[in-house]
Amino acid sequence: MALKQGALLTSLDVMRDAPVIPVIVLDDVAHAVPLARALVAGGIRMLEVTLRTPAALACIEAIARDVPAAVAGAGTVRSAADARAAAAAGARFAVSPGYTSAVGETCSELGLPLLPGVATGSEVMAAMEGGYTELKFFPAQQAGGAPMLKAFAGPFQDVRFCPTGGVSPANAREYLALPNVVCVGGSWLTPPESIRDGDWARITQLAREAAALRKG
Repeated sequence: MALKQGALLTSLDVMRDAPVIPVIVLDDVAHAVPLARALVAGGIRMLEVTLRTPAALACIEAIARDVPAAVAGAGTVRSAADARAAAAAGARFAVSPGYTSAVGETCSELGLPLLPGVATGSEVMAAMEGGYTELKFFPAQQAGGAPMLKAFAGPFQDVRFCPTGGVSPANAREYLALPNVVCVGGSWLTPPESIRDGDWARITQLAREAAALRKG
């Protein structure tokens, strides 16, 4: 899929771009650009930078400005203020650990694709009421894993998921084999020690292996 800088995305565009969305934690803005370039070189360009550190927004801004081949997104979006700050920094999609109408409505107003987190049937229904049918299943392993997603397929046939939380190379294929799973989210692509040591070649290799995971 060819993406122009600044082109509007949908949540499904974000999910379909690659089998894995990396869940990224960055403490130092100096690491943002080389990390993004390493991931893109391995075939992964939808980058979820979590808002878990003071440097996160600056990292999103740096990636959005200096790595045009990447699509910077914001993770751990927990409030309307988070969504606005992420959009202002240049994020082109958002991921939240849960769903609230305030976050959903704000992202909709901003034109910011959102993957809201859900773990139960009631939460899926709440997100659907807000107009969202592409959802993050979180925390995936702890919330029932692949068997839970199989169960969701019956009542929620029109909902598609990105399971995140406890997903690894060991179980990613099991999730990706499910018809209601489009992609998975995982932190294994960006090991903290590789970021700390500037081992961008290792991150490119991990991204390449993740990009090779395919549905089915």
